Amino acid sequence: MRYSHPPLYQLGLDDPLPPPHMAWGPDSAAPGLVAIGGGLSVERLLEAYGQGCFPWYSEGQPVMWWSPDPRMVLPVGPFRLQRSLRQALKQFLRSPGAQVRFDTAFPEVIQACASAPRPGQNGTWIVRDIVKAYEQLHLAGHAHSIEVWLGNKLMGGLYCVAIGRAVFGESMFSRQSNASKIALAALVGFARAQGVALIDCQQKTSHLASLGACDMSRAEFLMHTTIALAQPSLEWKFDPLYWLELQIEPMAQ
Repeated sequence: MRYSHPPLYQLGLDDPLPPPHMAWGPDSAAPGLVAIGGGLSVERLLEAYGQGCFPWYSEGQPVMWWSPDPRMVLPVGPFRLQRSLRQALKQFLRSPGAQVRFDTAFPEVIQACASAPRPGQNGTWIVRDIVKAYEQLHLAGHAHSIEVWLGNKLMGGLYCVAIGRAVFGESMFSRQSNASKIALAALVGFARAQGVALIDCQQKTSHLASLGACDMSRAEFLMHTTIALAQPSLEWKFDPLYWLELQIEPMAQ
């Protein structure tokens, strides 16, 4: 197959990202690629997420910025717990020491996500520079961890980026069956209670689709993001009452 090759923007540290509509199209070798380079400073990451872009690349490659079209998103309103997950969540909440926490172990969560095996992948896109950059973004108040604990053991979780009321999911991991799904359910309950309409999932996977994620055009996603960015920041603290948003009675926290 012969692909078309539009211009590839190579960014210096002070160069602005090109607008997302300049991303390579579906007939190119890398659909959704916007630019390469430019570093991973907190300012660069906030600029990128603010216009619907995110970094994704492998060790040894330059920083690559993407804005896929369509975009996979998880609407929090229609989210429904699958029967198996509902039972797993109820069992978790009955367990002694079961707790969901936000932002108490961000470095451990992102490292666990980087180390988690991915079906069909030999490596990870959460390379060392990504870990360092998102730890800085966490310290700046814009990257957050959702953690599933049993006693003093971290069983699973995920991390995300948030600006205003725009929430961008990044990666998840499990050390126990369903732990990452419980973390996602906790994020959805929190998002409903805080007035977040959807969670960005970036790229399409069958796993996310099974949980209710769906495609959204880039134009519609950017419209949503622009509105959400202008809203007040979220209060990143988990309250067990958020389980009621999912029609689950809080029991053990």
